[in-house]
Amino acid sequence: MRNFLARYWFGYAMVLPVIAVLALLVVLPLLQGVYFGFTDINDTTIANPVLDREARYSFVGWDNYLNVLSGSAAFGSFWSTLARTAIWTFACVACHYGIGLGLAMLLNRRMRGRGLYRVLLILPWAVPVFISAFAWRYLLNADYGLVNWVLESLGLPGQIWLGQSDLALVSVIAVNVWLGVPFMMVALLGGLQAIPPDLHEAAEMDGATPWQRFVHVTLPGLRPVSSSVVLLGVIWTFNMFPVIYLITGNNPHTRILVTYAFERFFSGATRDYAIASTYGVLILSVLLVFAAIYRRAMARQGEEL
Repeated sequence: MRNFLARYWFGYAMVLPVIAVLALLVVLPLLQGVYFGFTDINDTTIANPVLDREARYSFVGWDNYLNVLSGSAAFGSFWSTLARTAIWTFACVACHYGIGLGLAMLLNRRMRGRGLYRVLLILPWAVPVFISAFAWRYLLNADYGLVNWVLESLGLPGQIWLGQSDLALVSVIAVNVWLGVPFMMVALLGGLQAIPPDLHEAAEMDGATPWQRFVHVTLPGLRPVSSSVVLLGVIWTFNMFPVIYLITGNNPHTRILVTYAFERFFSGATRDYAIASTYGVLILSVLLVFAAIYRRAMARQGEEL
């Protein structure tokens, strides 16, 4: 062990600050959140040095998890919110991948101005999320938004895009697709350029149609990249808070797990830190289960993540 440390001390010295920062900013809050999920802590029982008040919360065991998993409306209707979160995530990631793959295949061809097209298509990803969210909130405004103006100019009725209806969920899905497609396009474009051209030429010489070349050459060649970006896309979209909250706010029709956890933590007459922490642990648990199942499915196909 002494020889090992003497040989690799420089590497450990470089990694140690990163480990310390992660432990302070990620591991410690995570452990504290897990602990809070087993208590009844809120803004009236937490310690407050300003008011010279000591902590008065107590340990309640699994009560918070039982209350949340019961699906009670008083605790956020967990199962219906989980179903909405799954719809939101699947719709966004499916559109990200489908549109991103189509654009990547177009940009992978030789065309005039290809570099300019790449820059223009990546702009939505380069713009800060809060700026894009506020811009789309203005565009989708029911009274003076540009989208309704275009519809009315075409003789179609305007819509209340961000109101108390399922149309609000469709609207935020469309905005998130607009924001997320550039990343998927860039990643898949790199994967397309890594596929040897000889494979396509050999398939074409064997009489394969364009669709057959796409199914049997392009998609298998993209599988290593696709498996990684889809997993990342699911994790990011599942926890995508700013797009929904900045555009629709506390709208029950666009509420997903992470936005409800935020509502319990920061809004209401009494800020319920215990239930918010419980939701945080459940979100982490759902993503860990999905990642484990996804990795096993990819391993069966010979891919490693």
